[in-house]
Amino acid sequence: MFSIALSLITLLAGSSTLVFAAPVLSGRANNDLLVLKFADVLEQLESTFYQTALSKFQESDFTSAGFVSPQIPIEQFSTIQKDESTHSATLQAAIKASGASPITTCQFNFDAVLKDVPTMAAVARVVEDVGVGAYLGAAHLISDPGVLTTAGSILTVEARHQTVLNILSGTGTPIPAAFDLALRPEEVLAIASPFFNGTCDLGVKPNPTLTITNNGTVAPGTTLTFQSSAINGQNNLFCQMMVGGNATALPLPLAECVVPQGINGPVALFVTSDGTPLANDVVNRTSDKVVAGPTIAFIDTNPQLLGQLAVGGTNNTVPGSSGDITQTISPASATSIESSATATGSPASSSTAAPASGSSATPEPFVGTRGGQNDFVGQVASGIIVNGWKPVPKPKPAA
Repeated sequence: MFSIALSLITLLAGSSTLVFAAPVLSGRANNDLLVLKFADVLEQLESTFYQTALSKFQESDFTSAGFVSPQIPIEQFSTIQKDESTHSATLQAAIKASGASPITTCQFNFDAVLKDVPTMAAVARVVEDVGVGAYLGAAHLISDPGVLTTAGSILTVEARHQTVLNILSGTGTPIPAAFDLALRPEEVLAIASPFFNGTCDLGVKPNPTLTITNNGTVAPGTTLTFQSSAINGQNNLFCQMMVGGNATALPLPLAECVVPQGINGPVALFVTSDGTPLANDVVNRTSDKVVAGPTIAFIDTNPQLLGQLAVGGTNNTVPGSSGDITQTISPASATSIESSATATGSPASSSTAAPASGSSATPEPFVGTRGGQNDFVGQVASGIIVNGWKPVPKPKPAA
């Protein structure tokens, strides 16, 4: 990732010779070595996450999650895992070439977010979004242009991972904004540190972790609620929403943290001690007012056709088209609907309504037109919210 001068380092793996474009540090690269080690541990985390997920889930798990073919997500997750492993090997080679030792003692635990494929895929989106933010946020910390060049060569690949996972979600816009969010190291660890199993000293003190506690629809108009050990008992706090491309975050009183219209894609959410807008600029963003966070939420308000090539079925339509969008239903519900359609000659519909924004009730499955509304799928571990509809093939009326 980071280097003073670029060179080719040859690593032997069994009988194969793997050649990586790896960085070499010089004596003046004090900051660069710190960032190298930090980035390597994050790459270890990412690689272990995908490796653990791929070893746990079978093809049937991906089929049950709604993928058209289980080989589509398995192929992509496997490719991403290989990339992350290669990044880590290259970074460790560079650290060793400088005469230092990489950090290899950090352990990870993903049990809470590997309960099922939808949860895993949702967390993968967060993992890759944070990876992009980490590389962007580290750029200004590096002293040599060669470092920036090497970092950029990994950053562009991480961004491709991010796009693939937006597609595999079935709900996200592949490229949701013209700009990505950069994160400071302490902000990266606020999101990543809950996955560390025990102590992992990276030389950076993480911000306190922040969790979104909403159950129900999360969309424009939803009032967000949070949990953090750092905000217990404090008054007059603010939530701040930061999206790519905006010069500053949007500050709101914590009790009035309402998702505004016009947001689509990842949002970095902070809790601060006052309402001064945080700069969307890691060079000038001060952290003395940050009480907790950030945490990352995806507000998917503009799903596109590309996502349906991987998730759902060929009979699905896109929001904004003349067709209808249906929400994911259970196999038992699908059987009942098909039976009803056969009996009546038209698809059945349920009168069950989705809960209002901010409601704590879990929405009941239903079938019916939604007109592209951003329907809630569920809350997963660590306060990560999975938003958006997930289409299923429409029942065919009897001939």
